[in-house]
Amino acid sequence: MKKYILLLFTAFTLFSCEYLLLEDDPANDPVANFDALWQNIDEGYSFFEFKQINWDSMYNIHRPKVNNNTRTLELFDIMSDMLFTLRDGHVNLSAGFNRSRNWEWFLGFPPNFDKNIIERNYWQAQEWYTGPFVHTVIDSTIGYVRYASFGNRFSESQLDFLIARFQNAKGIILDLRDNGGGFGNLVPLLASRFADERRLAYTFVVKNGPGHNDFTDPVEVYVEPEGERQFTKPVIILTNRMCYSATTFFVAVMKNFPHVRVIGDWTGGGGGTPASKELPNGWIVRYSATQTFLPDGFNIEDGIPPDIRVDMREADRLQGKDTILERAIATLR
Repeated sequence: MKKYILLLFTAFTLFSCEYLLLEDDPANDPVANFDALWQNIDEGYSFFEFKQINWDSMYNIHRPKVNNNTRTLELFDIMSDMLFTLRDGHVNLSAGFNRSRNWEWFLGFPPNFDKNIIERNYWQAQEWYTGPFVHTVIDSTIGYVRYASFGNRFSESQLDFLIARFQNAKGIILDLRDNGGGFGNLVPLLASRFADERRLAYTFVVKNGPGHNDFTDPVEVYVEPEGERQFTKPVIILTNRMCYSATTFFVAVMKNFPHVRVIGDWTGGGGGTPASKELPNGWIVRYSATQTFLPDGFNIEDGIPPDIRVDMREADRLQGKDTILERAIATLR
């Protein structure tokens, strides 16, 4: 398994899920910087066809706005507006004074998570803290585990403890809502503790040429049981639109296991591993440089659908209840 994982996660996790490509210094003026940005995206971005984006038309729209007298902040805004059309949370332009972003992957969707409700009405000061995992027991038979970010590392011994604590539980609820991603190499490590056998997790391709459809051959990624013990009784993963990047990858892996169900909303997506390049003026542009597919060919860039679609209800919230968590509890009961 490790040789397959290495192929993807060398790029995906080396420096906070991205890698930096540096080139010789070209001319440094507003027009040269705009053209460098457009060309880097044109040759390196991976989702033009999938998202049906005409990048040439974006040049025709935004390039006339730039000349050699364009001020720095104005140039940043013009570039940011052009990048926004990619509809990609992994696409950013970083300068010393600001970072462009597109958060449409969760803005406009229900939040579907309220930590205050969880803490006051489900944890009730009985939760345990094991590394980044916050966990408790519900109804004496159901394990609840909250993992807030793949940016928070954990050790194998902490995983051993977590699985051992719930070894006799009826099932585990793994709450990943609002987990915006982080270190991709944690994905197979955590998933391996829930694996029933070696299974194909997903395939990916890497952009490897200037053409919009220049990609490597697909690479298969497998995950298999590792560690002292696994939990292969029912597992329910709670998701919302804030589940992004590494979290979407984790859900992609876990959906291949027959004892796992996903309840809540779609994940936010982020199925393209980001790469970065430096512009002549020192600004850094980051963009998606891969595509990832479930075993059935489904592209995970726009997110992964739940097995059971549930939104938080306002009536439940006013009563201190988490609609999505309650559905998971009822399912395990």
